[in-house]
Amino acid sequence: MKRTGITAAALAVSLSAAVLSAPHALAEPPAPPGKATTLEHLAALTVAAEGSSSGYDRDLFPHWSTVSGSCNTREIVLQRDGTNVQTDSSCAAVSGTWYSPYDGATWTQASDVDIDHMVPLAEAWRSGASSWTTSRRESFANDRASSQLWAVTDNVNQSKSDQDPAEWIPSRTAFRCMYARSWTDVKYRYGLTVDAAEKQALTDLVNGYC
Repeated sequence: MKRTGITAAALAVSLSAAVLSAPHALAEPPAPPGKATTLEHLAALTVAAEGSSSGYDRDLFPHWSTVSGSCNTREIVLQRDGTNVQTDSSCAAVSGTWYSPYDGATWTQASDVDIDHMVPLAEAWRSGASSWTTSRRESFANDRASSQLWAVTDNVNQSKSDQDPAEWIPSRTAFRCMYARSWTDVKYRYGLTVDAAEKQALTDLVNGYC
């Protein structure tokens, strides 16, 4: 079942803590291919009706996996995507700033930041991951080698939920090209399917914003 979006009141409270004019973080996920390659990859994706959510459970995509010592994938991405990030002895981020490319907000508390799966776990399940091994699903859920993981405003991530680009796109128009390129790249890398509306939305985003 898809989660519902946040209320206007909750969003107002959330945004009141953000510094909207802060500079971009110093790092971000590996860049996806450019426009031309993205369109080629998009054309190569298998178009199929979205599958069932039957049997889906987030625990079938183990995350966040340990990377080194006490540092797990979430903490490593917070360090990668943040500015001046300081951690404690357990690798938890205790200070720093994080810029959310989805909405343009900057946060100074790691608790206000989610690590978003560009292609949500439930969406992946309905697009072919239901047949994967647990090991492959774990790799997908912790993939730092592609543009799959992004540090973003927690409430925005919750609003996105498991929707595809035919249902949800970032409010920040400057990121929509990167969003479509990243989404397409992840689906292409993992051999996941797209439904017709999703493919059309991606095509429109790439042609309209890239």
